[in-house]
Amino acid sequence: MADEKLSFTAHLTELRTRLIRSFIAVAVGFLVSYAFVENIFEFLMRPMLQAMPPGSPLVFTSLTEGFFTYFKLALTSGICLASPVILYQLWRFIAPGLLEHEKRYALPFALSVTAFFIAGAAFCYYAVFPSIFKFLMSFSSDIVRPMPSIKEYLSFSSKLLLTFGLIFEYPPLVFFLAKVGILKGSWLVRQRKYAIVLIFVISAVITPPDVVSQILMALPMMVLYELGIVIAKVVGKKE
Repeated sequence: MADEKLSFTAHLTELRTRLIRSFIAVAVGFLVSYAFVENIFEFLMRPMLQAMPPGSPLVFTSLTEGFFTYFKLALTSGICLASPVILYQLWRFIAPGLLEHEKRYALPFALSVTAFFIAGAAFCYYAVFPSIFKFLMSFSSDIVRPMPSIKEYLSFSSKLLLTFGLIFEYPPLVFFLAKVGILKGSWLVRQRKYAIVLIFVISAVITPPDVVSQILMALPMMVLYELGIVIAKVVGKKE
């Protein structure tokens, strides 16, 4: 019993150490990001500004909105910068409980998750944003002039970037589930028709009521689903 209590206490101490190091990494990332927060925000709002009529500004409607918007952006960017450290601390915490063959897949899995998330966010920024903002700005006229607030824009763009980043996590997730025998490629094939319907429902809910934007979201999801089938059949355990 004493050994179990000691082991439990040691795990809590280890967890606290890993959390403290992760928080320090986030704090450093936040400070670095806040130093360049205007450049980051300018890059983030560029697709919107390119779609807006000339001379139309982004505004803030309360005294503190500008500060808190920049603060949230710097914090989000800081977490992204600190993510390699956070993943490493997570890996060091769970590694002692993994088997040797599981440890071999941990690092490639973490790297692939990061790479696919970045790919999804980049696809959203360069392929989806221009279409969505062009559609939204099409309702402006001589008597209706768009003046979106920076708070609303940051919330909207962050949601889409996060959504596409998470959607692109599908292939590494399928790889992991198929490798441990939880997911079968044949099951994914049988669920394809339901998946297609669900994909278009999700696209219709998340994107504006614009056919082009919905297709731009649905197509990569369908491609990723088919890629998941291939991955599950290749790496999965034989049925």
